Amino acid sequence: MSLLLKKISLPLAHFTLEVNVEVRSRVTAIFGPSGSGKTSLLDLIAGLRRADSAFIQLDDEILTDTSKGILVPTRQRGIGYVPQDLALFPHMAVRQNLLYGHRPGANQKLSLDHILEVLEIQPLLKRGVSQLSGGEKQRVALARALLTSPRLLLLDEPLASLDLPLKAKILPYLIRIRDEFHIPMLYVTHDRFETLSLADHMVVLAGGKVVQTGTVQEVFGRPANLAVAAIVAVETVQPGRIAKIENDLVTVCVGNTLLSAIEENLPPGAKDVHVCIRAEDVVLFKDANTPGSPRNRLPAVVQTVTREGPMMRVDLDCGFPLVALLTRQASEELALQPGTRAVALVKAPHVHLIPR
Repeated sequence: MSLLLKKISLPLAHFTLEVNVEVRSRVTAIFGPSGSGKTSLLDLIAGLRRADSAFIQLDDEILTDTSKGILVPTRQRGIGYVPQDLALFPHMAVRQNLLYGHRPGANQKLSLDHILEVLEIQPLLKRGVSQLSGGEKQRVALARALLTSPRLLLLDEPLASLDLPLKAKILPYLIRIRDEFHIPMLYVTHDRFETLSLADHMVVLAGGKVVQTGTVQEVFGRPANLAVAAIVAVETVQPGRIAKIENDLVTVCVGNTLLSAIEENLPPGAKDVHVCIRAEDVVLFKDANTPGSPRNRLPAVVQTVTREGPMMRVDLDCGFPLVALLTRQASEELALQPGTRAVALVKAPHVHLIPR
């Protein structure tokens, strides 16, 4: 799938949405804070909004070209859309909702029986929409979008209204849709866990503009600037000063602590930097005689241990504040609690430096 978005210009309440990007991946997360223009971008792709200027091409078909007066109607775009409010018809039973827009035989993988089986909604067919739980409504809305046999699926924060247990229950359905039906998705979210679980590529929006694109691991691991680091919620961001550079190995001082980083793209003469470390890249041990060869072995004292989604967040004092994310099992095995001493290991490639 190739989706080309060029010359997008759409005035919104507090800024103008301006996007130029090409998407070529199985699942792309449109990531950004609330009010950054994510939903408006989906509406443009679906043909639900008109822009002052826009060129939108899906594979070989031009869907929108304002310079030539081209605007393919929404119903002819072959795009499935699950909006935030789900837009289920309250006066119809589940079966009637599902059959609305159904294209029998268009794609054998997307047959009614197969989708009912994958999303486990066969028992819901005779119910009214008002009789469904939040998670059931989500699955019905997904099924209805799939039954249109879309060539692209747009999902606008599909899990945002659900609590953590329901999110954990619905996410495997989305993963199965990705892996079994092979329909390209644009997935709007500001949730890191959903993005890491589902997407392989990211487009980060802020104030209506694309501020970074790349693989999920690239964007989360090496944010382009401090604003992106804040958007993708890099847990540890500390001021540092470069002590020396040998080839691509950088020694940086954070307070009185020396860290090693591998950074190829520092500008010449850079001295003051922001040191960024993702919590997932911090490994904790109780014993100083730990295996492995990370350059950064940091004596640490646990400050707090709190639950964060399915993980446990551990706030550490390593001479500077450092955050680690562990599975609950790992946290329990280490018997971590405030005051516990530990050793934090961080590989040099996982220390990202942004010039100040």
